[in-house]
Amino acid sequence: MNDRNRFTEEELALAKSADLTAVAAALGYTVRRVGRYHTLKEMDSIRIYDRSHWFRWSRRYDGKDNGGSQIDFLRVFGGMDIKEAVFWLLDFMGYSKGNISLKQPLRHQVDVTAKEKVKEFILPERACNNRYLYEYLQEKRGIGKRVIDFFVTRGLIYESMPYHNIVFLGNDKDGVTRFASMRGVFDKNGKCFKCDVEGNDKRYGFNVRNQDSKDLIVFEAAIDLMSYVELTGDCTSNLLALGMVADAPLETFLQENPQIEIIKFGLDNDVPGRKASEALIEKYYGLGYEVEDIAPPQQYKDYNEWLVYSRKAAVYDLDFRREQYQSHNQKR
Repeated sequence: MNDRNRFTEEELALAKSADLTAVAAALGYTVRRVGRYHTLKEMDSIRIYDRSHWFRWSRRYDGKDNGGSQIDFLRVFGGMDIKEAVFWLLDFMGYSKGNISLKQPLRHQVDVTAKEKVKEFILPERACNNRYLYEYLQEKRGIGKRVIDFFVTRGLIYESMPYHNIVFLGNDKDGVTRFASMRGVFDKNGKCFKCDVEGNDKRYGFNVRNQDSKDLIVFEAAIDLMSYVELTGDCTSNLLALGMVADAPLETFLQENPQIEIIKFGLDNDVPGRKASEALIEKYYGLGYEVEDIAPPQQYKDYNEWLVYSRKAAVYDLDFRREQYQSHNQKR
């Protein structure tokens, strides 16, 4: 493994606890609060959420340098590399590397004791069974019953009422649900219903945890994560779906699972996915993790498309072999 002793887990946690609105102000930006988030007068496409992570909507399709943590903010807007950014944040917080003792409060730090009002996080009502969930995932997405059972029995997915959407749950290290997204099962004219449940915490994502594993496989979407399990049979690695290309859920997962040493990125093969994968590999390599790009073959957009085509190819191959067998027997 690479030298990960540049920063301890405690030092990284301290760096990521800095108030991002104060960091932006320290760089000379004018911070404005707009409802549940903050923005910058100089760049109104910037959104700062929970004072801890940011996203740039004007570059939402670029996949690179369009969001992330305090470290990413300093890298993109402060011209720093990752190491310089962490040192800067430690100093900004009043600490020095290797000497975790408070110096003095900094004038830039904002009092965050007054919590911003957010909508209550309420999960959708559960349906009496998961009939449509199984039907959709098996018939439309090519995911087998055994894999679906794996996620259902662990309480990670369920079918909701009254619209029978699939609900994907993102739990924290204690098993408390912090995030949830929904996906409709009745697509109309090629259009699908997707949304996050209001009030969720976007620092979490749909995930499977295994404290005995040092590997983490990262995807964009929950269904791609499930497709990976179907294709590979791997349900022992740690698995995480970001729900986007920004890495706030990844940062949280790594903080809650310090045993992780290897991160494999299975992001999409479209332009945003490739750019995001390149940026994340560079970032987490710089933080001392072993990293690997495990995107699906280039002819497939994502893991689910790979799975669906693999299923079709298998059926075609089986039918072809059956026809050959019948033709051979008829000639005898």
